[in-house]
Amino acid sequence: MKLINLPNIFRHGSVVFVITAVLAGGYTYWRIPYVPYIAEASATTNMAATPQGVIQKPFMALPDFAEIAARQGSAVVNISVSGTTKTEGFGFPGFPHVDPSDPFYEFFHRFQAPVPHGGTPTHGLGSGFIISPDGVILTNAHVVADADEVIVRLTDKREFKAKVKGIDKFSDVAVLKIDAHDLPVVKIGDPQQARVGEWVVAIGSPFGFENSVTAGIISAKSRSLPDEGYVPFLQTDVAVNPGNSGGPLFNMNGEVIGINSQIYSRSGGYQGLSFAIPIDVAMKAERQLLDHGKVSRGRLGVMIQEMNQQLADTFGLEKPVGALVSSVEKGSPAEKAGIESGDVILKFNGKAINRSSDLPPLVAELAPGSAASLGLWRKGRAKEVSMNVGEMKTATANAGPDNEAKGKLGLIVRSLTQDERKKVNASDDEGLMVERVVAGPAARAGIRPGDIVLSVNGEKAGSEEQLHMLVDKNGKRLALLIVRADGKLFVPVSIE
Repeated sequence: MKLINLPNIFRHGSVVFVITAVLAGGYTYWRIPYVPYIAEASATTNMAATPQGVIQKPFMALPDFAEIAARQGSAVVNISVSGTTKTEGFGFPGFPHVDPSDPFYEFFHRFQAPVPHGGTPTHGLGSGFIISPDGVILTNAHVVADADEVIVRLTDKREFKAKVKGIDKFSDVAVLKIDAHDLPVVKIGDPQQARVGEWVVAIGSPFGFENSVTAGIISAKSRSLPDEGYVPFLQTDVAVNPGNSGGPLFNMNGEVIGINSQIYSRSGGYQGLSFAIPIDVAMKAERQLLDHGKVSRGRLGVMIQEMNQQLADTFGLEKPVGALVSSVEKGSPAEKAGIESGDVILKFNGKAINRSSDLPPLVAELAPGSAASLGLWRKGRAKEVSMNVGEMKTATANAGPDNEAKGKLGLIVRSLTQDERKKVNASDDEGLMVERVVAGPAARAGIRPGDIVLSVNGEKAGSEEQLHMLVDKNGKRLALLIVRADGKLFVPVSIE
């Protein structure tokens, strides 16, 4: 669970511990249709107790949460992760790194104690749920993003080492796979049909307390949170806490409508505001991660801001609606379509834009290259614009803690976007972005996240599979040509 520590500070709620992990269980979220008991009152009683013209509704009992917990728990899993925090060769755990150019570097270098090479061990907990009988699991990206090992524990106490099939940081969704069959699965619902005020249920392991059941209502829909503009969150008052991350949120039909992801808190614990990723957003990411290893999203290339009444009056609008374009990126699809700073986007593909936060999810769900029509307000007049959306730069990692993905180098890489390829003048068959460096030969050689690997011993590396093949082919002495800070250099790597 990400924690939002006021004001506007997000923390992961997967409860990370250094050195010692507190092992705990996972989430349990399911539910079955519930028919409420209606206490019928006589017509005489209603008439006597009800003022003229007022309709008295029958009493409705609370739903049976116990039945939901009992029947749906087997498809929810506990996730335990382990990894390392990056350290240099000397220092104290938690002590800030001193730059070699600092005047005090020599002092600290001589008098700090050595720490384990590769970093300090860390552990964390989270939850997930099974969406396919052959072991496909959904959870939060922040639960597994920095893990070297992911262990999934089922409710029958079986444990499996999981492979991270894909991570999408924009939506905070990750897809795991375990080697198991005939597993129980959740039923996927439609969050678009959910209404504010409806009951919802969460079952998980807050602070390690397994199979804790909490319930509440949907407080609001389509919430936009700081730095999370591409997800229209479901806001609830369900009690969720660190350890609930990645577990499902169920409606009263026993269907998953969201993934519990964040809370809004001053204390670090639950304070009445929790947020879930709509399951339709998560499932779109899941399909692309399994099929392509990344999630592609549409992009306009504009900066937008919220309208208020004063701005509406200034731009000649009756009401403060739409997304005000504050700037247009050069060379972007928006600039090519003629969109200008000061335009107000009122519609996107026929859908009204009431708030600026309505626009990013609509654009993001389009495939790059898709046609789009925009209804603009420009200098007191309505205007229609047609365009093809571009592709958003991805923050997706298509690999996780499994050894096959990291390979012998200890690198997690992805293919370059077209913009990145143009920037470094790379051909279509070369260039891999380093997403993460774990303990191994590449880390010892000084390879960093953000480096772009162009070739291995003079042979181009354009895909992850090709990189692994070249490493296997060239033995223990490698020369990696990389791009760093707009410059190219060869980095010698020794495979031990």
